[in-house]
Amino acid sequence: MKRAAQLGHPQQRRRALDFGCGLGRVTRALADRFEECVGVDISEGMVKGARELNRDVQGVSFVVNVATDLSVFADGSFDFVYSNIVLQHVPDRRAIESYIAEFCRVLRPGGLLVFQLPSHIPAIFRLQWRRRLYACLRSLGFSAPFVYRRLHLLPIAMSYVHEDEIKQLLHAGPGRLLEVDTISASGLLNAGLKSCTYFVTR
Repeated sequence: MKRAAQLGHPQQRRRALDFGCGLGRVTRALADRFEECVGVDISEGMVKGARELNRDVQGVSFVVNVATDLSVFADGSFDFVYSNIVLQHVPDRRAIESYIAEFCRVLRPGGLLVFQLPSHIPAIFRLQWRRRLYACLRSLGFSAPFVYRRLHLLPIAMSYVHEDEIKQLLHAGPGRLLEVDTISASGLLNAGLKSCTYFVTR
């Protein structure tokens, strides 16, 4: 929110959307800064847990959304839209682009959209070997806790879209790009991984 203040957006703080809210930790934090906060997640279990854990917080609600759009919300209905470490786990490129377009659609003029997405993933990660090996071992009868906790394998996909392509997508729609923060990971396991956080308004 300090960064948002530096950018001068959102111009109002009435309603916020936390996309990929999980158990609602960010949604809960946003409740101190907005009149109303809505958390959205694809998982019914996560949304149920978020509702239980945040019963004491006023002005928050949680919605299950399995569609590749946000048609449950009207145009220009949020002053702030936030998504972090979520789009990178959407395996379908068209779905990622659809969500970004929808973020812009539901954003009010003068609002702020902040979303994160890797712009480059090293070739070894593009092979998705950890996810493939996870699926193979599970099909052979190994338990999920063993494969995850002992072998550190994950069933989650890892997607990326190049920064230039995201800029083109935003340019073609109603969104106006304010800034991009790029982080390049280091270390043996993550070398070459680049992640961008986009700050967009209308």
